[in-house]
Amino acid sequence: MVSDVELDDCRLVAEEAARLGGRELLRRFGDHGRVDYKSAPTDPVSEADRASEARVVELLRARRPDDGILAEEGSDHVGRSGLRWVLDPLDGTVNYVSGIPFWCVSVACEEQTEDGWRPVVGVVHDPIHDETFHAARGRGAYLGDTRLVRPVRPLDQVTLASGYAYDVAHRGVQSAVVADLAGDVRGVRMLGSTALALSWVAAGRCDVYVEDHTFRWDWAAGLVIATEAGAAVEISGSRVLAAPPELIDELRPRVAALG
Repeated sequence: MVSDVELDDCRLVAEEAARLGGRELLRRFGDHGRVDYKSAPTDPVSEADRASEARVVELLRARRPDDGILAEEGSDHVGRSGLRWVLDPLDGTVNYVSGIPFWCVSVACEEQTEDGWRPVVGVVHDPIHDETFHAARGRGAYLGDTRLVRPVRPLDQVTLASGYAYDVAHRGVQSAVVADLAGDVRGVRMLGSTALALSWVAAGRCDVYVEDHTFRWDWAAGLVIATEAGAAVEISGSRVLAAPPELIDELRPRVAALG
């Protein structure tokens, strides 16, 4: 198990890395360079994504050379310490290349256990608003220096956040799930960044988040932040469901079509 000293060190490194990537993205916002496409024409990757990842990976290799790295744009590294960094150098690329100011850098640290990799540190940095959400296992979740504790609200006062997959054919399924919930909640928002949405759940800006067709780098950091703020977060296949613990049993069967 990771020691308290190492948890603190990893959190500080994650914050430094996320801010470094954020500065690179902020410098390029509005002039992001060439855009290519990965799995579909709805799945862009920009020169800014790659530049941010290069800066973050360079710092992680320098500060934590024995740790592994799992990165969205392919800068993977096999480590030998039992720790691994999971990073999304730009979560919310569609927003970013469209000029929408809702995107972030997500950096998580995981420890290897008998049951697989488990996130223990998470940092999500929003450069546009200069907000840094951070958490370490057992230490609570914070926005800057302010501790985050999710509010308690009944379902009819909940704000639900969601998003749509790059797979256009799957969006009908997602729409049906959201439509089923929409009449029971206060509001629905499509945000475009899993990491920021989970951080906003921690901050009480939204209460429930559900999306599928996600990847580990989308949710690893946000999972730690939301969980440490008191939310329940479940990963089932590619589906993420974050909700107040008192509502998650009610919501789980209603989002079962996702995953």
